[in-house]
Amino acid sequence: MSDNENEDGLDMWAEAMDEQAAAEAGEAQAVELEELEEEQPPISGEEKRKLEAILDIPVTISMEVGRSNISIRNLLQLNQGSVVELDRVAGEALDVLVNGTLIAHGEVVVVNDKFGIRLTDVISQVERIKKLK
Repeated sequence: MSDNENEDGLDMWAEAMDEQAAAEAGEAQAVELEELEEEQPPISGEEKRKLEAILDIPVTISMEVGRSNISIRNLLQLNQGSVVELDRVAGEALDVLVNGTLIAHGEVVVVNDKFGIRLTDVISQVERIKKLK
């Protein structure tokens, strides 16, 4: 391994350690996102009006930890303190659903005593469209 590769590895390690320390301290970090560079034809007035009409439509976003199938007999026997085994391994990414459609995977974070989710993998539009068919 060359010195440059070693230094890059150390820089990435230091950055990851700083991010972890900030996450443990409950601080949110700003992230710079790259601008999309796809050239789009200009949007007409009619298209802008249609887009504005849908931007305020409410959607339900939910995070799914896991699932389990149980019989009604077992469901009726559940009470406080019961444990239901889920189909996920501890530490596995959560599913992020919008109106019941999978759009991403993520991990739970805590910021200022509130739960949140950090998206780790966003499902591409092409894959989401394929699932609709």
